[in-house]
Amino acid sequence: MTAPTPASTLHFPSLKNEVSPQEWQVRCDLAAAYRLVAAFKWDDMVFTHISARLPGSEEAFLINPYGLMFDEITASSLIRIDTHGNKLDDSPYPVNPAGFTIHSAIHSARHDAQCVLHVHSLNGIAVSAQRQGVLPLSQQSIFVLSSLSYHDYEGVALYEEEKPRLVADLGPSNNYLMLRNHGLLTLGRSIADAFLAMYFFETVCTIQIRAMAGGTELTHVNPKIISTANEQARVATRGMGAGALSWPGLLRRLERTDPSYRT
Repeated sequence: MTAPTPASTLHFPSLKNEVSPQEWQVRCDLAAAYRLVAAFKWDDMVFTHISARLPGSEEAFLINPYGLMFDEITASSLIRIDTHGNKLDDSPYPVNPAGFTIHSAIHSARHDAQCVLHVHSLNGIAVSAQRQGVLPLSQQSIFVLSSLSYHDYEGVALYEEEKPRLVADLGPSNNYLMLRNHGLLTLGRSIADAFLAMYFFETVCTIQIRAMAGGTELTHVNPKIISTANEQARVATRGMGAGALSWPGLLRRLERTDPSYRT
């Protein structure tokens, strides 16, 4: 098979009138998340992934065509795939095999999560290599620590036998997973929630790296404050949730720079 034409010169036929309005909305939001990850410089060329469950399905989700840069992703370029690894679209692009392993495992186990977002951000990997992991050093850290799990590194995530260990380490309700020596992963009931969770996760890691670089004794947040993080978040966002509150503004930012994500 010939190599796919680079996305910059490739036109993806619009699927807007070929899928349900609900699926099209998910496609637009997921493409926006890819563009925003690139804008925030959390991408690692083509080597990470974000997935979103297809509306009304527990067996299929959308993921990026392997080989496109994140700032090239569009709503119509996203590939439908089932939890067994079968592509449901006639796309010349493959799916990242590690992306399939991680995302299929979590989508199969955590039906509460519409979106799974994984990045290899520099600060996130740096903290993932620290034995103590995330420290309670900032206001942002209390929200991460209240819902955080860790998974030890087993090499590139290519093998089915890692799936049950990954799911067990994540647990039934946590939305933040630090992949040791590897990167960060977040879950969300919406694409907006998963993206905002990653914003907090990467911010927490950046603050920690900078604070530790100062070389002075660090002040830790009181554990009692961490135990009430969920209630504090509810009050701070007036019950809307961080994703719903900030996502419209993030989309407006994309519209001002490049609205092609929704084609």
